Amino acid sequence: MSGFLRPLTRAVTYTRWLHLLIGSGVVWVCASIYPGLSSPTPTGWLLVVLDPIPLMVVAGMVPAMRRAEGLQARMMLFPGPHARGEGDEADPGISVAASGSWRERARTAAWLVLRLEVGCATVLLTGQLIGSVFMVLGATDEPPESDGLILPVSYLGWGGLPLALLLVLAEVLMLVAAGWLITWAAPRLLGPSPAERLAALEERTEQLLERNRIARELHDSIGHALTVAVVQAGAARAAADPEFTDRALEAVEETGRAALEDLERVLRVLREDGRPASGRPTLTDAERLLESARASGAEVDAEISGPVERLPGPVSREGYRMLQESLTNVLRHSGPVPVRLRITVDDARLVMDVRNTLPRATSSTGRGGGSGLRGIRERATLLGGRATTGPLDDGQWQVHVELPLG
Repeated sequence: MSGFLRPLTRAVTYTRWLHLLIGSGVVWVCASIYPGLSSPTPTGWLLVVLDPIPLMVVAGMVPAMRRAEGLQARMMLFPGPHARGEGDEADPGISVAASGSWRERARTAAWLVLRLEVGCATVLLTGQLIGSVFMVLGATDEPPESDGLILPVSYLGWGGLPLALLLVLAEVLMLVAAGWLITWAAPRLLGPSPAERLAALEERTEQLLERNRIARELHDSIGHALTVAVVQAGAARAAADPEFTDRALEAVEETGRAALEDLERVLRVLREDGRPASGRPTLTDAERLLESARASGAEVDAEISGPVERLPGPVSREGYRMLQESLTNVLRHSGPVPVRLRITVDDARLVMDVRNTLPRATSSTGRGGGSGLRGIRERATLLGGRATTGPLDDGQWQVHVELPLG
């Protein structure tokens, strides 16, 4: 029973009724001009509901009308969480953009006609039901021949109270049904067009891609700096050598300064303050990563061949991040172990191969699911290449990347 009466307690039931009443206003304006509302014949009533249709079709052809109707529908048909179920803040699916095509104009015109006719029917039925309630209860002194009611009723005294209650209930149910109908039609006639949906999807996709890119940037740069700092601090404490400690602190300082530069650049992008962000590092800056790894105790055997400086910008920048994450992965999981790095550049592709010895206590599969390695594979895929990571038969861990240059 409470579910049956719930619509009576929701404000949206009555805002939808008001929305329909406003939409039917043009009917009564036109009818007051022709054929009149004093005592219309059945043919006159037909003209009352049909005359405004051409006007609604013309209004629907105005591009701004779709925006006006969309805003009004959002406010009155879907005014708050109570209109869509408690706690549901989902978009009702109503466009607030002007019509951009003839198809959208036609849908707007159909919406205006539907709103007008449903509103007109709601007003007429409301008048009939309320008038019948007044007649049954004797609240009017109009003679039966001038009361304007289609179904003749008469005063029943107190015995008419149950009938009056039924008429009031029918009135409320009619309002709920009319509100449901217009709410059901609104997303279908005022909803986003396929072009608008595609544009919104593309914008959302771009936002997600940018967020993922920034997350990878922060993970790689800040993660590398923290890993180097932890390894250097541990090595300095274990060595108890003032000279080694000085070198370790110097390496931590340089790595931290580079990480702060990366962080400032990412924050500038997020703030969108209009100032140019500092350039992202490329593979021409790889020596900085190698020195940082060597300063942490790793024995890096590096061999770089080919015109690295002539690599396309995206390939060179993403290659730097892949190398950074590979070295970070070595220091984080294996410590200062020997590392073999080979970078080869030719006319067709960039090949990067990083291998390191796995400590005996390290599981051969323990590093396959990290976000850093997943980021390497994602970067390679976005550039049309491929990346493989995992243990080799000789007890080493490999990160192998191939990126096309075409």
